[in-house]
Order: sequence, then structure tokens, then C-alpha cells
Amino acid sequence: MWYFAWILGVTMAVLLASMSAMMCDAKECALDDARQQDDKGAA
Repeated sequence: MWYFAWILGVTMAVLLASMSAMMCDAKECALDDARQQDDKGAA
């Protein structure tokens, strides 16, 4: 039964890493969009 806990742990780690990467990318995209809006407003 140890294999169930092991595969569950690996799956959760992969999901956590994937969600973390998506959140980081979303934050960078939001910052880029905000910068572009500021540039358009200043010009």
C-alpha cells in the first residue's frame, strides 16, 4: 500500500509545481500589461 501514498505524493508535488509556475507566469503577465497601460497613458 506504500505505492499509493508514494504516487499520491508525487502527483501532488507535480500539481503544486505546475500551479506555482502558472501563478508566477500570470503575475509576470499582469505586470507587463500594467506597464503597457502606463506607457499608453503617458504617451
